[in-house]
Amino acid sequence: MRELGNTLGVPIHVFGPETHMTAIVGMALDKHPVPTNVPKKPLTTANFLLPGASSSPNVSRQNSFGDINRTGSGKSLSTMVNGSDADMVQATSTSKPMFTAQTKAIVWGMQNRAVQGMMDFDHVCSRKEPSVVAMIYPFTGDHKQKFYWGHKEVLIPVYKNMADAMKKHPEADVLVNFASLRSAYDSVMETLKFKQIRCIAIIAEGIPENMTRHMIQVANEKGVTIIGPATVGGIKPGCFRIGNTGGMLDNILSSKLYRHGSVAYVSRSGGMSNELNNIISLNTNGVHEGIAIGGDRYPGTTFMDHVLRYQDDSEVKIIVVLGEVGGIEEYQIVEAVKSQRLNKPIIAWCIGTCASMFTSEVQFGHAGSCANADSETALAKNKALQAVGVHVPKNFDDLGNLIRDIYEQLVKEGSIIPKEEVVPPTVPMDFNWARELGLIRKPASFMSSICDERGQELLYAGMPITDVFKEEMGLGGVLSLLWFQRRLPKYACKFLEMCLMVTADHGPAVSGAHNTIVCARAGKDLVSSLASGLLTIGDRFGGALDAAAKQFTEAYDSGLIPMEFVNSMRKKGQLIMGIGHRVKSLNNPDMRVVILKEYATKHFPCTPLLDYAVEVEKITTSKKPNLILNVDGFIGVAMVDLLRNSGCFTMEEALEFVDVGALNGLFVLGRSMGFIGHYLDQKRLKQGLYRHPWDDISYIMPENLGMPDN
Repeated sequence: MRELGNTLGVPIHVFGPETHMTAIVGMALDKHPVPTNVPKKPLTTANFLLPGASSSPNVSRQNSFGDINRTGSGKSLSTMVNGSDADMVQATSTSKPMFTAQTKAIVWGMQNRAVQGMMDFDHVCSRKEPSVVAMIYPFTGDHKQKFYWGHKEVLIPVYKNMADAMKKHPEADVLVNFASLRSAYDSVMETLKFKQIRCIAIIAEGIPENMTRHMIQVANEKGVTIIGPATVGGIKPGCFRIGNTGGMLDNILSSKLYRHGSVAYVSRSGGMSNELNNIISLNTNGVHEGIAIGGDRYPGTTFMDHVLRYQDDSEVKIIVVLGEVGGIEEYQIVEAVKSQRLNKPIIAWCIGTCASMFTSEVQFGHAGSCANADSETALAKNKALQAVGVHVPKNFDDLGNLIRDIYEQLVKEGSIIPKEEVVPPTVPMDFNWARELGLIRKPASFMSSICDERGQELLYAGMPITDVFKEEMGLGGVLSLLWFQRRLPKYACKFLEMCLMVTADHGPAVSGAHNTIVCARAGKDLVSSLASGLLTIGDRFGGALDAAAKQFTEAYDSGLIPMEFVNSMRKKGQLIMGIGHRVKSLNNPDMRVVILKEYATKHFPCTPLLDYAVEVEKITTSKKPNLILNVDGFIGVAMVDLLRNSGCFTMEEALEFVDVGALNGLFVLGRSMGFIGHYLDQKRLKQGLYRHPWDDISYIMPENLGMPDN
């Protein structure tokens, strides 16, 4: 975009992860100055897989958009972080952390991309083993799925039954549930039967609220933590990642989520949790843990559940809370601060302050983001939080600046000691991703120029399928697109359809139909029976179109008169392909040929090769009346006339279509209809296994089997 602006001479200001996404709104509205010296974040997208491609420690953003709102508590931040005998409330939580570098999870659902993302995160965090030990997918049998662990491939078992997965992987204590809203409730309730599970993340949104409340009640009774529903999950840098939390791997590396920092956050929105990862990494030493509790009206855990954990975690120095309009959970934080249960620096902001600008009630994106009382508005909650000493920015744009100032003050007081950056292990870039970025090129395994199904609608040789029907192109028109890659004249499309009609069937006695019938009566399926019939097509049965076209074309192009052509073939001892019929003759003409000949002579621009073949037929029938130009021969020579004289092909293209077997394709496609008809006919008639009668076979045994004399 910057290059485009320079090319057009238009000033285009482009910002990426060096600032948060809503900052550009204030700039566009001329409410904030446009920074001109924003430090660029080190790139990770194209070079993260290279050794030594690690980026330097994050730089803080410059160009503040506003002043910081200070707390009036009068305490130093180091006192709030580290506590003192007078005002430090002793931590009461002695439970183990929710996630560690040894956390093992089971994933419900065939979410291969999410699982690969979790394993890539594990690898860059220098975990010794993947966090995903198994997957559950009730719609297939037990099997294994292939994933990458760094540079090598590993297999993750997939189980049909949850009980089998739990029994074989007792070390797993987290279940990441990707079930849809229709099956999430049942799968969670089944999971709660297994005592080994301590935490369940429910990704689906839209679960009925009565079901959600029942799940939460049962989970609380069993001491199981629920994250969600309607959440992306959560992340503990250096330890564990739920599903797609944190985004793609380049974002993980850019936000330094491969090692823990000193700031823990909790939010409702999964998308905004990603934004918090970026903001915190820009302004501090990084994220210690982050949870998105979910946007539904009844989340499995509340802000306070996680804020209390952060308060009791000695490695967490700053707590960030990103609330929103609706609900009263933020007031629990207010009361906890008043009672000094919470005494670490807390930075909070409730999204949705713009709701007051609307004259009617506003329902924001989440099911729970709607204020049903004045106390549930974002403005009221921000005011209450600020009144008890919580750090509240003037607006969301100012959040990063406030986090940075609190962090720098703690560093200055010695409560936070920044550590030297650690280079994460390299992870190869996925092939598809690298190709999209234009970093690599690879020859395609296949090339196709007739059909493209990737876009909004199917394309036949570049023509949308809707246009094929609008213009009533018919089957002949479809063949012209798929076989010849161009639109042929209507008379040509009609001729193709006529060829399919006259070659559709020729009775049950011919070899192809006979084979199809025998297979059908042997109990074989349609495809097997059809293939049996198609395999008989060749020079002796139905496959003479190409050969006839080649022979007549070569003779005509070489200047041989019909008599010379007939004599030369006799001298070579070769049959003239397309000449002769077992039943039809000059006195009993094949009406299929008669119909096609009348159409071709009436509609084709010219028929020089057909005229040549008719002269050859006069010579052959003078010797024997059944040596007529049969349907194979006629279609062969007529198609050459069509290709050469329709104005759609060059002479070379016409010859190529004959050489590659396009003409035989007409017989194969047409006769397939007849073979399928014979198959269906035998099934409809319920014909039994066919056995050829003995009296129709001549058994000729060897007369002498004696040993030869020495």
